[in-house]
Amino acid sequence: MEFEPVIGLEVHAQLKTDSKIFCSCSTKFGSEPNSQTCPVCTGMPGVLPVLNTRTVEFAMRMAIATGSKIARKSIFARKNYFYPDLPKAYQISQYEEPLCSGGYIEIQTNGGWKKINLTRIHLEEDAGKLLHPEDKDPHGKSKIDFNRCGVPLLEIVTEPVINSPNEAYLYLMKLKQLLVYLEICDGNMEEGSLRCDANISIMEKGSGKLGVKTEIKNLNSFRGVEKALEYEFERQKRLVQSGEKIVQETLLWDANKNIAVPMRSKEEAHDYRYFPDPDLVPLWVDDKWIDNIKSQIPELPKDKKSRFINQYSLSDYNAEILTTTKELANYFEETAKHCKDFSKASNWIITEVLKILNEKKIEINDFNVAPKNLGTMVKMIEDGTISGKMAKEIFEYMTLTGKSAEEIIKEKGLIQ
Repeated sequence: MEFEPVIGLEVHAQLKTDSKIFCSCSTKFGSEPNSQTCPVCTGMPGVLPVLNTRTVEFAMRMAIATGSKIARKSIFARKNYFYPDLPKAYQISQYEEPLCSGGYIEIQTNGGWKKINLTRIHLEEDAGKLLHPEDKDPHGKSKIDFNRCGVPLLEIVTEPVINSPNEAYLYLMKLKQLLVYLEICDGNMEEGSLRCDANISIMEKGSGKLGVKTEIKNLNSFRGVEKALEYEFERQKRLVQSGEKIVQETLLWDANKNIAVPMRSKEEAHDYRYFPDPDLVPLWVDDKWIDNIKSQIPELPKDKKSRFINQYSLSDYNAEILTTTKELANYFEETAKHCKDFSKASNWIITEVLKILNEKKIEINDFNVAPKNLGTMVKMIEDGTISGKMAKEIFEYMTLTGKSAEEIIKEKGLIQ
């Protein structure tokens, strides 16, 4: 009997707004605990939330980029549960009438392109953060930082159409790339800007019959998501093959031990008792607003990749790498302005520049070789002023000094 996993992902992306979703408090990361709060985001009696329209516009950008349908009318709902980091005892979210529904994100697998269909994209506010004592002291006290309360989140939910842990990883990489390209999320997982929960069940190949699903939380990296799904897929297979039942439950991933630990069963799961928030009127979106947002959408990764292949005659692989981030793509295009062999320029960036970025753990914007200087050096190789071997020596000096190839050649007397 051969099984395959059936996976659905829920991702919370923190939106890059200066203020929270329903109040004017700052969203800046790393501030003193409880220094960015007010009566609204801490749920004091008598206060009223006011929607930050920037969050709606960011959500619409994502909807347009993924082909999701934007609802002309959507409703904010209260998601009711008690937890110490939720001072109101409810979270403002969207449920029956979300802002966006449908759409897809494409990933490239070994078998070609695959559409990962989306169920919905909706807005909600974040909860606070519990800080637990690190020393396992039984008398130690947990503390609560409410700074994150009310920070705007975009929840992106997939259909259960992901059929391997690696597909889940590829989807998350594409999702992050899109969010960053659209400039609506910084994609920083270490700061909690992207968080993912995964649902997984197993199915006998070709049967179409879904098994009992489990949910995995506490996933702190995309590779962590992949590992956790691999672990849970194997665990569920073993249970079924030995005649045992899979329990519908929530699991916490322990990245240190590479195991998933039960958190709660279906019977203990929350009944959130959603109902429309009486303090917030329905959100209405008209065609004019949508058209205005459409005009702000930048060139997206897939379109940029196609253009690089056509305009610069790059290979599919090189174009894929160079469009990984908008900044790297811009660096290549600036380099290409100063040479004619675009393929050679792309190879230099992919082999030499990215190697240094990885070694130094820096971003392309922090790289001290200007694209003009790299392009000029590539042109010197083209016209025979320097050899490829000499170029490597010159490039090394360029990375150390930030000087141009001409300056280094003159100083070192390297002209052939």
